[in-house]
Amino acid sequence: MRASLTKGPSPLTVITQSVSGEALVAIDLLNHKLDRAFDHIDASGRGVVEREDLLGLGARILVGFGESPTSVTGSSLVDSFDGIWAALSGTLGGDTDLDMSREDFRKAMTAAFVEGGRYDAVFRPAVVAVAELCDGDRDGLIGRGEFRTMLAAFGTAYDDVDVAFDRLDRTGRGVLTVEEVVLAAEEFYVGDDPAAVGNWLYGPL
Repeated sequence: MRASLTKGPSPLTVITQSVSGEALVAIDLLNHKLDRAFDHIDASGRGVVEREDLLGLGARILVGFGESPTSVTGSSLVDSFDGIWAALSGTLGGDTDLDMSREDFRKAMTAAFVEGGRYDAVFRPAVVAVAELCDGDRDGLIGRGEFRTMLAAFGTAYDDVDVAFDRLDRTGRGVLTVEEVVLAAEEFYVGDDPAAVGNWLYGPL
């Protein structure tokens, strides 16, 4: 496997949050969230990720919902995750077999999706595939249990799931819509607004 394109520790990112959680003062908020996204992929804690790690995240999601990767739904999710990796690696020279450091990942996410304008075409379909997987009865709604199953695949702490769900439940109905989860993901992965509800997608930062 090729060595990572960059070496050395990533710059320190600081997030301060009020006790009430109502005021979120962010320093380099987006990079902090991208670091969280990197950790979701780096389940083994190696400090670098490769294509199989991202596909492994997809596999954990599918296993949680009892969905086969060879089903229509499963294949769609796997293909969309593969598309994300291709877009990321494309910004770093195009070698899909590379090991990507935390700093590489930040740079690639920024180049491809934050500034590169490929979010809707490449990243959003993966988000929609995951959100629709949570909506097992296809009524457009995601309950707390389905949301917990999804976040478990990302390694979110049990209590943080409830915090995240309550934050995203903007109307207090006790359910989320697929559209709300899709919007929250966009706010999390490419947004820099400290007040955005989507910052809470995976619990407190």
